[in-house]
Amino acid sequence: MAKTPLDALHRRLGARMVDFAGYEMPLHYAAGIMAEHQACRSAAALFDVSHMGQVEIADPASFAPLVPGDVTGLKPGRQRYTLLLNEAGGILDDLMMANLGAHFQLVLNAGRKAADVAHMRGLGLDVHPRFDRALLALQGPRAAALCPEAAHLKFMDAATLEIGGIACGVTRSGYTGEDGFEIGCAGEAGETLAELLLARGAAPAGLGARDSLRLEAGLCLYGNDIDESTDPVSAGLTFALSKKRLAAGDFIGAAAVNKILAEGPAERLVGIRLEGRAPARAGTEIRAHNGEAAGRVTSGLFSPTLGAPIALGYVRAQQAAPGTALDLIVRGRALPGQVAPLPFVPHHYVR
Repeated sequence: MAKTPLDALHRRLGARMVDFAGYEMPLHYAAGIMAEHQACRSAAALFDVSHMGQVEIADPASFAPLVPGDVTGLKPGRQRYTLLLNEAGGILDDLMMANLGAHFQLVLNAGRKAADVAHMRGLGLDVHPRFDRALLALQGPRAAALCPEAAHLKFMDAATLEIGGIACGVTRSGYTGEDGFEIGCAGEAGETLAELLLARGAAPAGLGARDSLRLEAGLCLYGNDIDESTDPVSAGLTFALSKKRLAAGDFIGAAAVNKILAEGPAERLVGIRLEGRAPARAGTEIRAHNGEAAGRVTSGLFSPTLGAPIALGYVRAQQAAPGTALDLIVRGRALPGQVAPLPFVPHHYVR
């Protein structure tokens, strides 16, 4: 398995390491997932996300046909969420694109980054992987206090800054629903930067808390909630579709996406609140109250913030309205639940 530039630090901090997307990554530290989750919601937590793929591109115009967002209109100092699609409208990856002035930066999912680069190069793009760089996510209501160098940024702003004398590419973003920053730097400086932020008061946090936080925030995880078999309309990601680009039909998968928009999707990704305390994990069957098959759970766990089990899952479009009663079949037993509005926990972005 590959290691991130912070591997030695994780081990010194006593992390429980696991395999994730081909990397040895911290699942949690001594405090445990619950404490790390609460630290992010109430103060600040620091995540190593160096396994994600940082890629530089010089020409957004050449990249535009691959995605449905208005990336050529992305102003210097701004970042945008977008999607790589195939001809059927399936999601090859979801990613962030930032205009840092001198170049554009993409942040790709760890399990897709090699395939994404091959896909882009196969279409003639000039891309420069920077997989050797470190990437840290400082998240929580105290993030700006612990990183005053970036406190002037607003949500989805991007800038090149120095933090503790280290040259960094910083965006005010993250994947927890809380305020915070994603901070990239040279791999050899990653441990020094992490130690600085920990010394300022951030709590180290691993993949376990990252998953519970993003699920409470109603954010999709690639490989669970979205993949090549799902489309942006069914997944509730229509905010990432530019109306101008849809009208022009000038991106891969445009015809398929426009057809789904016109006809309506057969199924939709929804939030589900369960009664009781038992969670429903990915793959759990969802049934309508009359016993008919309705869909499947894609992500599920016990929410530390709500003190109740929550899930994301695809259900037939006619059963996607908030309040719709559902049964989730766990170990042969029907657990009652209902469709809930997303996010489960409100976002706290600084706009």
